Amino acid sequence: MARPLPSVDSLRCFVAAADQLNFRRAAAEVALTPAALSQRIKQLEDQLGVVLFDRDSRHVVLTPAGVALLERARPALAAIAACAEVGDAAPARLRLSLATRFELGLSFVVPAIAALRRERPQWHIDLVFGSGPEIVAQLERGAVDAVLTSAPTADADWTSEVVHPEHYALVAAPALLQRQRFDAPEHGRDHCLLDIDGSLPLARYALSVCPGLEFGAVWRVGTGAAVHQLACAGEGVAVLPLHMIAQDLEHGRLVRLLPALELLDDSFRLIYRGASPLRAELSAIAAWLRAWPLA
Repeated sequence: MARPLPSVDSLRCFVAAADQLNFRRAAAEVALTPAALSQRIKQLEDQLGVVLFDRDSRHVVLTPAGVALLERARPALAAIAACAEVGDAAPARLRLSLATRFELGLSFVVPAIAALRRERPQWHIDLVFGSGPEIVAQLERGAVDAVLTSAPTADADWTSEVVHPEHYALVAAPALLQRQRFDAPEHGRDHCLLDIDGSLPLARYALSVCPGLEFGAVWRVGTGAAVHQLACAGEGVAVLPLHMIAQDLEHGRLVRLLPALELLDDSFRLIYRGASPLRAELSAIAAWLRAWPLA
């Protein structure tokens, strides 16, 4: 006898919780209370006969069963979203513009959108690149239809859909640490911090949770790619997203600093105007990007 199928709403709640690894933020994403979200997850676990999350007072992590379900749930939800668009035999053609940061665009957005265009050749998606503040400003002006960013935004008229969580680490090259140690927050005063600009958009993920962390100098280098390159070259310490530096950590080109320090997490979000006539298409793009692996 076939098992009952999980509901779409339950899978949406599960994917939100898996992306955020925080039930409060996940509940806000799917417009539920944290208690209601927890109940949906518990019902899904009971239905499948597995535990999907390990939870304690400080952490939420996926179990092996949760990881396996996430690999199936993302493409399943994307396929269901596509079902809602079946209509005329000849799909409507459309053109829209999506802005994102340089590094995220080249490593993630370009291959994902290229694959989407092969899947839906009637969709023409123009890409626009810029810094976090630049692309948000373009959305404010109406110059682009959507932005993919982790930059803070607070506009009640915008819709924000989480695409991927983003985790960070404070890192440096081993050669730099041979010259000057960094095993306590006060040692930051002996080092140069690498960041994109004077607002310290990367370092804030560490500075916000460690007020005593200070640096002897700040080198503003314009892009996250430049921060990454200079950190690997031993020119300073940096806060960088784990998806960007996973291989550097694995091969010893970079090492974590203050590993006991829990940096703030963030997420990539697809943001667009709530009143956009392309709302359904943009939501479908968000679902496609969620199913695409973060490189």
